[in-house]
Amino acid sequence: MSFRSAIYEGHVVHRRFAPKTHTLNYRVFSLLIDLDELEALSSRLRFFGVDRFALFSFFNRDHGTLKQGGSLKAWALSHVAEAGFDTAGMRVEILCYPRIFGYTFNPLTVYFCYAPDGQLRTVLYEVCNTFNERHTYIIPTTGRDEPVRHSCAKAFYVSPFMPMDCEYHFDIVKPQDRTAIRITETGPEGKMLFASFAGERRPMTDRNLLGAFLKYPLMTMKVTAAIHVEAVRLWLKGLKIYRHSPAEKVVNSSLVGAAKPGE
Repeated sequence: MSFRSAIYEGHVVHRRFAPKTHTLNYRVFSLLIDLDELEALSSRLRFFGVDRFALFSFFNRDHGTLKQGGSLKAWALSHVAEAGFDTAGMRVEILCYPRIFGYTFNPLTVYFCYAPDGQLRTVLYEVCNTFNERHTYIIPTTGRDEPVRHSCAKAFYVSPFMPMDCEYHFDIVKPQDRTAIRITETGPEGKMLFASFAGERRPMTDRNLLGAFLKYPLMTMKVTAAIHVEAVRLWLKGLKIYRHSPAEKVVNSSLVGAAKPGE
């Protein structure tokens, strides 16, 4: 059986432009998971489990508001309905890091919500910080744009080296043979940060999962370690520190625009 779900291998790149320059480039991989395939992925793949320990695993409670259980797809579609779309027959794919040996940290999970005709209707950008807080930006789309371009005001504390009065500008190549997630963060004085993930598709098979593990062993732990290492490097460069203020809600969301009549 072949899956719509897949592995995307590529690079994460960050370039900071202000107040001082700083660049990083890491090889990583992400999983694209069709939420309708979760049960089949878990039962047919030796190295992948859903809500259970495995070499690679996906836990619903790592996303949305599902720490108390429930359907992640239903949670995502509730936001699509909030954006003004009919959710009947919709399919949801998410691009994220898996758990590896039970551990993961996802700075950004992207949800692609498709109508039955295959048109992309809404994108959810789920941002997590190291304080275990989570915020999802809900942005509708016409379904015809390629690449997909979205913008929104920053509403959630992420980095101690970035102010809150910023805007995000997303430039997305939908997952097909390749995918790309590009984010430019701007502030009062212009462009401050560019971050991207670009990867090539690999079929979701045990062979390819094992290959990804051998090429990127303990990748999710390295992601967390890299966040702290880069923070030290930025601190040594003398960047201003913006203190964390706890979010009003540990898990929150904001709707950016809504569907227009006829879309």
